[in-house]
Amino acid sequence: MIHNSLFIIPMQIAGIQKLTLVDFPGTVAATIFTRGCSFRCGFCHNPELVLPEKFNPLLSESQIFDFLESRYGKINGICITGGEPLFQPDCDKFISHIKALGFKVKLDTNGSFPERLEKIIKDGDVDYLAMDIKNSLVKYSQTVNPKSHSSLSLRVHPSESKSEIRNPKKLDVISSHSEPATGRIEEGEKSQHSENKLIKNIKQSIKLIMSSNIDYEFRTTVCHPLHEVADFKEMGEMINGAKRYFIQNYKQTKQVDENSIYKSFSDKELLEVKKIMAGFVGDVDIR
Repeated sequence: MIHNSLFIIPMQIAGIQKLTLVDFPGTVAATIFTRGCSFRCGFCHNPELVLPEKFNPLLSESQIFDFLESRYGKINGICITGGEPLFQPDCDKFISHIKALGFKVKLDTNGSFPERLEKIIKDGDVDYLAMDIKNSLVKYSQTVNPKSHSSLSLRVHPSESKSEIRNPKKLDVISSHSEPATGRIEEGEKSQHSENKLIKNIKQSIKLIMSSNIDYEFRTTVCHPLHEVADFKEMGEMINGAKRYFIQNYKQTKQVDENSIYKSFSDKELLEVKKIMAGFVGDVDIR
């Protein structure tokens, strides 16, 4: 089936995992991976979705929706992750179209676009929300190393329309089909204003999710030296009263910052973190 373009700025889709039993709690689903992110977390294991110089070719909109229509009766939901899905200006339209096809939708976000998140919540097209809590507020900026997202390219190279639907396990194949966009900000240019804006956005997104009446979870990937057990008291206070929180231990693999060394938490530290977070959140587990 041929689909006309639904979006003013085409969604940047880098891959599809055709079946997942773990990404969308209680739902047999497929996972769609968007390309581009407002953060540069050094430990992120998806550099090909985050770093412009490592971007892979895109999938066309027709490929995405043809694939989804072929999965009727086989899957019940779609998990949209990244990168950062809300980095895409037309993510709300994309979600609405998936919902109109009859699928439940789970959205993963880093919380950096509260206005877009608020619109999607108000549209009523999302069934589950998952937000990463990167660190305590005093360490947030140094953890996510935010870069300017406004100058990152959202253009699709004509050759990318020929991409094949593929499992994201193959996304580590590097392509130069699209022009890499830099959008880098030198360390000295980071102002107090931008850091304050980041914290405001994170707080606003947490509040939106917790008051949304939509099922949700918060989660943190933990690693040294970015995190210490003591950080989690403040993190618990950030999401005090939340429904669900998962601790995800860092695993060494490919990562955005190839020059930094990160280390996993010990089992003892993970249990200490769980105990701290259980004082603030209803359901806490180590994933």
